[in-house]
Order: sequence, then structure tokens, then C-alpha cells
Amino acid sequence: MKDARGRRLTLTLGGYGRTIHKLSNDDHIKLIFKSDTKMNYYQELKMFLAQAETNELKTSQYLKSYSDLGVKVSFGQGNQSRVPWIAFLNGIDNVQQGIYPVYLFYKEKKILILAYGVSETHLSNRKWNISNEKSIEQFFAENNLEKPERYGSSYVFKSYDTNKPIVEDEINKDLDKLISIYKATGENSKPNSKSMEVFKHKSFYDAVLDAGYFLNEKLCIRFISSLLTKPFVILTGLSGSGKTKMAQAFAMWICENEVANEKKKQYCIVPVGADWTNREPLIGFPNALERNCYVKPDNGVLDLIIEANKKENQNKPYFLILDEMNLSHVERYFADFLSVMESKSKMALHSGVIEWNDVPAQIDFPKNLFIIGTVNIDETTYMFSPKVLDRASVIEFRVTAKEMEDYLQSNAAINLEDLKGEGKSMAESFVELAKDTSLEATDTAALNKTLICFFTELKKTGAEFGYRSASEIIRFAALATKLDADWKLDEIVDSAIMQKLLPKVHGSRKKLAPVLEVLGSLCMTEKLKDGEKMEHYLSEADEKDYSTLIKYPMSFEKISRMYRALLHNGFTSYAEA
Repeated sequence: MKDARGRRLTLTLGGYGRTIHKLSNDDHIKLIFKSDTKMNYYQELKMFLAQAETNELKTSQYLKSYSDLGVKVSFGQGNQSRVPWIAFLNGIDNVQQGIYPVYLFYKEKKILILAYGVSETHLSNRKWNISNEKSIEQFFAENNLEKPERYGSSYVFKSYDTNKPIVEDEINKDLDKLISIYKATGENSKPNSKSMEVFKHKSFYDAVLDAGYFLNEKLCIRFISSLLTKPFVILTGLSGSGKTKMAQAFAMWICENEVANEKKKQYCIVPVGADWTNREPLIGFPNALERNCYVKPDNGVLDLIIEANKKENQNKPYFLILDEMNLSHVERYFADFLSVMESKSKMALHSGVIEWNDVPAQIDFPKNLFIIGTVNIDETTYMFSPKVLDRASVIEFRVTAKEMEDYLQSNAAINLEDLKGEGKSMAESFVELAKDTSLEATDTAALNKTLICFFTELKKTGAEFGYRSASEIIRFAALATKLDADWKLDEIVDSAIMQKLLPKVHGSRKKLAPVLEVLGSLCMTEKLKDGEKMEHYLSEADEKDYSTLIKYPMSFEKISRMYRALLHNGFTSYAEA
């Protein structure tokens, strides 16, 4: 076959076990196959392992099928994954929900595992017909490899040390054997997507990574634990650091995707206006010119609250996301919410007996409504009062140099559409956790001792915490342990200090300098030696590494920033440091 210029063309076909000869002059295609037509995945795997050591994410060059199974390859989306994989799928299962043979490459450990794959995002009713096989988590523990970053619940079929060359015959025999076991498993019915699953924060974390959103796992679990502790969380930090994206991603992931009526959506993102001086932009107002008429806000907030209150929706989570919450005075437009959130009383809407335009005279604050506010601090915004801070968990977003470097190298492209409804089967479990008041922290003695120490010092500035904050910190510790049993108490306490105790600290150098020095010392593992001054540790935290001396590193780093701002400006606050 020749092109328009008379040049001879060569045809190349993807796949293995065959060679292609160039086309003859009489335009006939001659295909010559190797005599050995045995299936071979060795070259694909070699190419996969080589690419895994680069930053390249493209997968279009890989086979899309093998041994009558579909093949899916992933090196991550947006960012290079630490555990790239190859999954073999039969059409019944998928990587979000099901079982499947899978190669998992733990790059840092130089270990390739051919595994009986088990989905993490959603549980599957299909089970592997195996017994006595070790999970990947057990395999790592027995070989002193610490904890696997992902996929610990899948089972090991075979492991390979990639420091050594992989053997072609061994690779093909192992893969073919596992595929035979997979095909013999049978085609059980697909799992019921509407059945309730136990909520797992890891499922959300894995899903956002696959969607190309770079997220620190500890920040993820702090955010979710805080939402479950108290349904009011404030996300503060650098503009463009992912605060609104995180709130939106979680809401999209856990809420039902298909909603015919726009008014029945489970989440609502509302940009706060600089001119908001009362509650009307959020919940509307009675029409003074028309009897028995109520004017709802166009942003859908009141509809969201009404839907959340309906009996049939009690087990569904609803989210109100207030973007740039402090563009106006929060106390002015949000006072009613702050009040009913604590008193559990009803919010009065109008003076009627019957509904006006489907709006009742008064309404409860729903236990399944979660409010997330995002905050940027600059000359156009207002600071929060202690009244607001005391009723919320404040989570700070910061971007490290390493995180920025990883982002720039990744050519990240976030696709939140991939998250829609992926976690909806865990929604009921999430709401049940939020309503569960029986949870208790495991080591309350150590936690109580730390709280008393901080209370004593914060009292000197008038920023001490009350019973409400203390009980919320204890509940936060219980929920954090429930979600992740491996989360150490010191890390939980560190998070609680950052989110509940430090946000209210602000003042002048004369007032705060000695207090910050004492708070800094409480974050250290040992008392200072005679002659040592805490101010040296706080003022030099960026230049010197004190990590071995610090018990609560996140809080110490924040206190250090506040202390340096105090020395330079004569005043400091949590939000501005």
C-alpha cells in the first residue's frame, strides 16, 4: 500500500505474540504470527515498572485487554502515585467496587505484588474463593516494612523484589494462574449500591487522589473527624490552597449524585457577600407587602435546611459551604445559626401558623446538616470573634515547598466530576457517627492532663476554653481513634490544640510573649535546662531543627510563627501568623 506520494507504508499493530511485515507493492497485507501463541504479559510489565520510576502518567500505550479481561493501568491522576497498579477486570467488577487480579508496585519498598485485589472505595459482595492467604497489611508487618500506604486489605498471591530482574516465565505462569482462579470465582450478583457501608475516611482519601486532588492524609482525617465532632468547621489559610475544593470534594463524594429537582440537592456552595448585615441572605424574610408570603433566598440555603429536616432524609448528610465566610461580619448574618446550633431550639422564620410558600413558621437545626466555612485573611476581611471560634473547629491550610514542587512536576488536572456519588453508600454510616454520643476516648488521663496545662496558661490571656471546648476535644479524640486506630494520641492532641485552643489567642507583645513561651514549652518533650530560654527555640524554629525535642510539632510550629510575628509587629493572632 502506498500513500499519495507513492511511498511504501508500514502497518504496526499493538499486542504480543505476532510480528507484522510491511505491505507489499500489490497492496496485500501479509501477517506472519509466531508459532508460539501463548499469552505473554512480561513486556507490558517491564514497561510498567520502568514508567513507574518516572513522572509520566500516560497509559494509552498499554494493552486494553488480556486473556479475555479488560486491563486498566494507573500511575495516578495529576500526581504520580506512590503505588501504581495494573488491574484485570471481567466486566462485573471495577476498581471502585469488586475483586480483581492486580499488580501493585510499592515503589519506595521496591516490591511488586501480584494480589487478589479487593476494592477499597466500596465493599463488594463478591469474595475470593481463597483461605489462609495473607493480606498485604500482614505481609508488610511480618517483613518489617511498616504499614502499606494503600491497598492493605487485598491479599498477596505473589511478591517480587524489583531490585532483581523479573523472570519472564515466572511472571506469565503466576499471572495466568491468578486469572484462572479469578475466572473460576463465578459471577455473583453485583453488590447493592444502596446498601449501607461502614464509613471509612480512607475511601474518600483514595478517591480524591485518583481524581487528581493532592491531599495530605492527616489533613483529610482531621477535617472529617472535626465535621463529625461538631458540624461547623472553618478552613483557613492561603488563598488558592484548596480549602473550598476540599469541602466541595467531600460533599460531592458522599452525596447522592442524581437529583431531579435542583432544590433537593444535598449541598450548597454560597459565596458570602461583603454587604451581608443580617440573616436574610441565608434564610430569606417574610414579605411585608404581601400577606402570608415568604421570600426565599435564591442561593438555596433555606431549601437545603428544609430538605435536611424532612423525616425521609434524616439519614442523609447535607452540606452548607460558605465561601469566604469573613467577607462580612460573621456575627451579624450567622448569629441565629450559632444560637440554635448550641441551644437545639428552633429558628423562627415567620409569624404564621401554616406554611407560607412551603416555609414553616419555625425550623429545627438539622442534626444531619454540616456547615463548612472557608476563610482568607487580608485587608478586605474581618476577624472572627471568640464567640464564633469557640463554636467551630479551625483547620489551617498551608503549602510546603515540597508540596509545591510535587504539584508543579505533576501537571495536575483535578477532575471532581469523578467523585460524584462515589461514597453515597457510606453516607448513612457517616450521619450515624455524627449522632453517636456514646464514643469515648481511650487514654483520657493523658489527654486531661494536657488540657489542664494549656487551660492554665491560656487563662492568663483571657483565652481559656470552657466546658464546651473541653468536651469537643475529648469527642474529637474518640472519633479520630474510631476512624484510624493507628493515629497516636500525641498526634490527636496536637491537632486538637491547633483547632480548638490556639485560634482564640491574639494580643500585644506585652500580653502574649510570656504566654506563647510557656505554650511552646508545653509542646516539648522535656523541660528546659537551667539557663535555657524558650524564646530562642521559638525565634529560631525555621533555622534549626528541633524535631527530636518536640512532642506536638504542628502546634509548636504555629506558636513559633505567632511568636515571630509578635516580635516583628508588636501584635499577633492565629489567623495572621
